[in-house]
Amino acid sequence: MRLYLLTFACVFIQMCYAQVHENVKPQEVFAVVDFLSSDVLMGRETATQGELIAAQYIQSKLIEAGIKPYFKTYLDSFDSKGKMGVNVVGFIEGNDPVLKNEIVILGAHYDHVGFGHKVANDSIANGANDNASGTAAVLTIANRIAKSKANKRSVIVALFSGEEKGLIGSKALAKKLKEQKINLYTLLNFEMLGVPFIDRDYEVFLTGYELSNLGDKLNAYTNSTLFGRSDVATKYNLFSRSDNYSFYTQFKVPCHTISSCDLTNFDFYHHVDDEIDKFDSAFMAEIINKLIPGIIKICNTYSKEIKMYETN
Repeated sequence: MRLYLLTFACVFIQMCYAQVHENVKPQEVFAVVDFLSSDVLMGRETATQGELIAAQYIQSKLIEAGIKPYFKTYLDSFDSKGKMGVNVVGFIEGNDPVLKNEIVILGAHYDHVGFGHKVANDSIANGANDNASGTAAVLTIANRIAKSKANKRSVIVALFSGEEKGLIGSKALAKKLKEQKINLYTLLNFEMLGVPFIDRDYEVFLTGYELSNLGDKLNAYTNSTLFGRSDVATKYNLFSRSDNYSFYTQFKVPCHTISSCDLTNFDFYHHVDDEIDKFDSAFMAEIINKLIPGIIKICNTYSKEIKMYETN
């Protein structure tokens, strides 16, 4: 009987990991980016109808994946200069009775700037790369984790609005979670992943690479040289310019942004031509599929291996 139970347990675990490694297909990420960057959403500016449509779409993707709301509902509001902005927050409970009390956050901002300077009768800044791409990454990765049920640590899935207004959505959520005294292990934020580099010995960079061992650990966990350090990102301090910084400020644990765009390989930042036709879905699906085993490893190590470096 014990042998039967042990065999069953091993088969169950193998099945869970098989589900995790079910590849994300290019058309899956394309569909998310295509919807979020459509003209119907009018550039997804915070506290607009377009933002709300985007939030409801993201909520539907969390429900589809079987991801529960972290709060009473998925939509968590915050103040945006007297108007209401909305974060979308889901929760995947860990399967270990002890480690489930530790939290990994997967985050990305889904808002954009609304309208920009008109080009060829087009004034809608659709934000396909910035940051429908990062939103698609979070939704597809969270989908695989939720369906596998292979995570020992719990995962908060956070899609922020208000990033383009000064990180106000992530600041509000970070403050709220700090007040709840969650045990945050690390946060991975995803930003502008839709365009590959052509001249690097790595595929994506980590903002603030030198501040913690997260990049090195992810390379080890994925048996790759996927992650590197961008000198451009360091020069312009991109570590403090995306939603990871809101959580680093509150928790002082490794909170970084993952990106394939430091603006040297993309000419359409906050431009109306940041459209779906610039988006490389095959590249992005490949990056996501390489990342998933590393993220699962982060969720499952028995000790906290991701650490900030000591500074003098």
